[in-house]
Amino acid sequence: MAVPKRKMSRSNTRSRRANWKTTATVLTTCPQCKAPTQPHVACPSCGTYKGRHYDAAERTEHQG
Repeated sequence: MAVPKRKMSRSNTRSRRANWKTTATVLTTCPQCKAPTQPHVACPSCGTYKGRHYDAAERTEHQG
């Protein structure tokens, strides 16, 4: 296994980590209720996706 020969400086470490950015969530409008939704996901307010209605439209949080 490769082991670093020298300690990496703070500036090198921080400049390398500067590219670890999050991206903003893409939102579209629901064609039924005009609420903002994520693409390819059922609408959390009305529960429709591609013209079909789904009863389980509740937003679930990940348990971790």
